[in-house]
Amino acid sequence: MASSSATLSLCSAFASHCNVSSRRSNPKPSLSLSKPSTGFLSTASTSRPSFLAAPKFAESAVVAEPETTDIEAAVVSDVADEDKPPREEIFAVIMVGGRQYIVFPGRYLYTSRLKDANVNDQIVLNKVLLVGTKTHTYIGKPVVTNATVHAVVESQGLDDKVVVFKYKPKKKYRRNIGHRQPNTRIRITGITGYEEFPASPNVAA
Repeated sequence: MASSSATLSLCSAFASHCNVSSRRSNPKPSLSLSKPSTGFLSTASTSRPSFLAAPKFAESAVVAEPETTDIEAAVVSDVADEDKPPREEIFAVIMVGGRQYIVFPGRYLYTSRLKDANVNDQIVLNKVLLVGTKTHTYIGKPVVTNATVHAVVESQGLDDKVVVFKYKPKKKYRRNIGHRQPNTRIRITGITGYEEFPASPNVAA
């Protein structure tokens, strides 16, 4: 019994000693409102660092371009159309150098070389096979009588190069020849004289 009472007294003394030491070794943390000290241990402070606010973009910097309305676009197109003369809705099929071409007034085309024609010369093409307008079609038999196509010569040039290669096996024969066909660029200025030719009966007026 004496030993048990001694052990109890020792345990109580030890427990009281442990409580006192824990209270002394672990004091309650106190919050300090003072400014954090600069140094290596400054990150351990409880106060959070203040971040700078992101700069806002000024709305006045972006300027939207004014959109053109349909009325303004229509007015601009009407003014542009008034400056240009109305294009005649007509086309023709002509024959130049054994080839047939579809021509329109104001457009250009490349034909075989016209030997006697110089640059800026006015030429007349009489082999008109067909003339078509908005209301009538004039079909030639074989040509449309009195119909002429007026054109102006713009330039005398050459087509792209064509390579001709000849080869014979086991004969040591090889030929590599390049050729550029001469051509003439003409611009159609007008189609006249077809009104006197009778219109095709198959096309309604």
